[in-house]
Amino acid sequence: MIKLHDKLFKPFLGETRILNAVQKMASDIAEDYKDDVPIFVGVLNGSFMFVSDFLKAYEYPCEVSFVKLSSYQGLTSTGIVETLLDVSENIEGRSVIILEDIIDTGRTLQKLVNLFSGANVKEFKIASLFYKPDVYNGEYVIDYVGLEIPDSFIVGYGLDYKELGRNLKEVYQLNQTNMINLVLFGKPGAGKGTQAGFLKEKYGLKHISTGDVFRFNMKNGTELGKLAKSYIDKGDLVPDEVTINMLKDEVEKNSDAAGFIFDGFPRTTAQAEALDNFLESKDMKIDATIALEADEDVLVARLLERGRESGRSDDQDESKIRNRFDEYNQKTAPLKDYYSKQGKFHSVNGIGQIAEITERLAKVIARFS
Repeated sequence: MIKLHDKLFKPFLGETRILNAVQKMASDIAEDYKDDVPIFVGVLNGSFMFVSDFLKAYEYPCEVSFVKLSSYQGLTSTGIVETLLDVSENIEGRSVIILEDIIDTGRTLQKLVNLFSGANVKEFKIASLFYKPDVYNGEYVIDYVGLEIPDSFIVGYGLDYKELGRNLKEVYQLNQTNMINLVLFGKPGAGKGTQAGFLKEKYGLKHISTGDVFRFNMKNGTELGKLAKSYIDKGDLVPDEVTINMLKDEVEKNSDAAGFIFDGFPRTTAQAEALDNFLESKDMKIDATIALEADEDVLVARLLERGRESGRSDDQDESKIRNRFDEYNQKTAPLKDYYSKQGKFHSVNGIGQIAEITERLAKVIARFS
């Protein structure tokens, strides 16, 4: 498995299989054009590896040119194909063979055909290394195909995800896992923030910390930030509706995330119900709530040590630390009951090496992912 930006990709096509397909395409086209001098037109950027290996395998005289088209942003096609480079004008009366890296919906192919429609070429053929027959809805025949593949997003061998992955010799497929949404609990000092960071990286999740969200909105003067500040300035609690609306914004801003870790919310049963209702409206749900459990004496020692190193006043007084534990226990108890009734509450031993704790969390997540 490899990670490019925020997405995980798994192995799909090995180098040998790809090169064999390229060799066969070169042989098939050579059989048809060995007595001609065709012009091969590569479609950049994705076809650069394919064109290079194809030309090495093509044993007869030929010419090569390039066009550059673009219709993708991230994982999805914009539906608008932009021509960035034009093909050479010296094509009248010549046999032209397009070398495409991949054909799926056929939008770029339609643009290519339009480029050559008025060029008075002798013959016009289309060759694609990868072809997705399940989604192709174009009206043109694909004359030469290297490999037919299912409709999944791929990277490598010239293909990219947000410009990463083009230099890979093999092809990788987007790891289409089910969305994972977690609520993470943990007493102060239990390592919740550390583990949230590891889970975020391991599963491609977005970590939503209520404290961070509040600070962002108030610092940037958003409407919700101003509203929250008006309550805080009066010494009142910020209503659940304001908090849940902030979380809604975070979820909607990160719609391509593989899931979310909610940290610091919910704190009450009413908030848990509000979160469930919001996620249901998005056809989502909380998959699990995980509590990092640890002996309080161990955590007290850990926090006192942290307080000596960081200078944080709230970590230097044992009585204040134990008051925070009491507050956590009181708030978590009803949430434990709420999520236990849904079969979604899990306790994990939070004492041990960081990697060991991460592995314990992964075993819980593996049950529903």
